[in-house]
This record gives sequence, structure tokens and C-alpha cells, in this order.
Amino acid sequence: MIGDRENTGIERLRSARTSAKWRAYDADVLPAWIAEMDLDLAPCVAQALHGAIDRGDTGYRWNGDLPEVLVQFSDRHTGWSFPVEHVVVVQDVLTGMAESMRALTGDRDSVVITPPIYPPFFNVTRSIAKRGIVEVPLRDGAYDLEGLAASFARPEVTAFLMCHPHNPTGYVADVQTLRTVAELAREHGVTVISDEIWAPLTWGEEPFTPYLSIDAELTAPDVALVSASKAFNLAGLKCAQMVAGSAKTAQRLRDAIPIEVTYGTGHLGVIASIAAYREGDAWLGDTVALLAANMKLLQQELAAALPEIGFHAPAATYLAWLDCRPLDLGDDPAAVFLERGRVAFNAGHLYGDVGKGFVRVNVATDPRIVVEIVQRMSDAVTRFRK
Repeated sequence: MIGDRENTGIERLRSARTSAKWRAYDADVLPAWIAEMDLDLAPCVAQALHGAIDRGDTGYRWNGDLPEVLVQFSDRHTGWSFPVEHVVVVQDVLTGMAESMRALTGDRDSVVITPPIYPPFFNVTRSIAKRGIVEVPLRDGAYDLEGLAASFARPEVTAFLMCHPHNPTGYVADVQTLRTVAELAREHGVTVISDEIWAPLTWGEEPFTPYLSIDAELTAPDVALVSASKAFNLAGLKCAQMVAGSAKTAQRLRDAIPIEVTYGTGHLGVIASIAAYREGDAWLGDTVALLAANMKLLQQELAAALPEIGFHAPAATYLAWLDCRPLDLGDDPAAVFLERGRVAFNAGHLYGDVGKGFVRVNVATDPRIVVEIVQRMSDAVTRFRK
């Protein structure tokens, strides 16, 4: 899955990749930050893209069968089926966030988010959608339902930007929690916008439940944001889907979103997404197994080398959220790991104040690189303490 396993290593990956993950830092830095996977493309996706290039099929995007194959993919993996008319195609999930907020909330409204949270949740809400933010931090690693209820009751709050599965923690909400969120939202007139981009990368005893699937009538005013980009490593091809909870909500989105925004979707992204949704199940299954194994490996390596961290592997995403406060490295341990260990992580404080002292680590790579990550972390701590 990671190419020639006899020759897998940092230098091979660095020479093969020109994307942000492998080019943003100096050559001696091991990148474990941005959410890109160090995996070969799914064969069905590679074949579809090669075919498009060979045909010269590189014009403006056309959705083709994308809504239909998305519904089929969702039904196979989660049991959730929905009308194809509820699907609106956009360039990426962040665009879907911004356009959902613009279409479904007012100019003076505020949106609830749940730190620690993916930094663009702050930036897109404030700078692009021009909405206020009300923070309801996770409590014990899960949604704080009491905090959500209190925030939803505030008159200026009209939307909840939910991250499910949660980035960076990997938290997956159960059905009852999702139902409670929906009931609170209806009680207070709040629209739920559920970012579910990580949904295909879920494992463990608690299966992923799509928010809109819990009760079609209850979630009718709400929106889910999905994409093949994280699960199949297609972020650079620009294609995501907004799924409306009802035909009425879908029409509100279509009426509000400028056609220029929808044309920001990449035609190659549509082609790749169709191939992934239609034919990528086997590859996806192997990938999920690899990620779950890498999470366990990271947990084992940290327990041996840096037991103070006390990491518990999540059951979704390929992102590890590490509490480094017991190491006494300050509010920004990522800076210490970069300077002293030459390994790059995402800095926790960017995910909100509650993220101070944390780092986010990407384990979607060769297992040997996971071991190298922990070794560099350990070396950095040793050098820092000298």
C-alpha cells in the first residue's frame, strides 16, 4: 500500500512527493503534520485519472454519476441512503462550511464550535462566513451536551458547526448523543452543519453513524459535509459534497450558492471521487486496517519511550492528539519537537486555547516511520532537558 516496501523510507517519500507535507520543511525534518497520507492511490482512482489524462478529459467539471455513487457508497458503509437531489457538489468541505453558514444563518449570528478543533473552523467562520463564534470545548473527550444546550439557548446562536468524527481527537459520537444534539438544535432553532469528512476512516466497536441518518424529520433543516478526499488522499483534486437533510434545505443551498463557487470543483476531483466511491471499498478496507494498526503501534511506542503522555488510540481518523503537558515543554511543544527532534507536528494551541501543550500527529504512513516519529520525540525531550 505504500509502494515498494523493501525501499520505503523518508528519503524515498521526500523524492516522490511535491505536496505541502513533504516540501514545507527542511530536508532533515520528518513531516507528521498536515493531513496527507503517504500511500499510493487506490488502483481504481489511479486508473480513472490516467484514463482522463489520456483522453484529454481535463475541462470544466460535470457531476456525472457522483451523487448516485455517493448514495450507494454511504448505503454500503453506513446503511444511510438519501435522495440524490439532496446532494450539492462543491470544491471542498471548507467551502461547504462557509456556504452553509452564509445560506442558513444571518449576518449578525454566531456559530458554536467545539475546541480543540481543526483551525479552519475558526478562520472560515470568522473571516469567510463573517459569523461570530461561541466555543463549547469538549468535556472528557466528548461533546459537552449541557454546554451545547446553554449555548444554543443564546439568541445570537443559530448554527452548530459539528466535527464528526472529531478532528483532532478522533472522537466518534454515539447515536444517543447525536439524537440529543438534534433535539437541542430543534428546540432552539439551531442549524447543525456536520463535517463528516473523516467518516470512512472509522473503526472499533462503535460504528460511525451519519448525523442525518438518525431521524430524517428531526434533521431536515441540517447539512452534512462529506468527501472522498481524506479517505482516499484526494485533497489536491478539489471535490466535496454537501448533503442536505431535506429537499427544502437543498433548495435553500442551491439558491444561495453562487454558480462560480460550484465551478471551483475540479473535474479530475469528480472523476477520482466517482471511482473511489464506486470501486474503492477493498483499498479502503486495507487502509483502515493499516491506520488502526499504526495507532496501536504509536500507543505502544509512546508507552515505552514517553509514558508521561499516556496516549489512548482513537477509533477514527489517522490523527493522534497528544497531551504533552506532563513533559513540561511549554505551551507549544511542537516547536520543541521541531527544533530539538527535527519532526514536524501541528501545534495544539492553533486548535484553541484548550490545545496548549498538545500536538497533532499524522500516522498515515509506513509503520517504520511511526517508530521513527516517537524516537525523534524522545530525542527532543532528552535534549530539551539537558
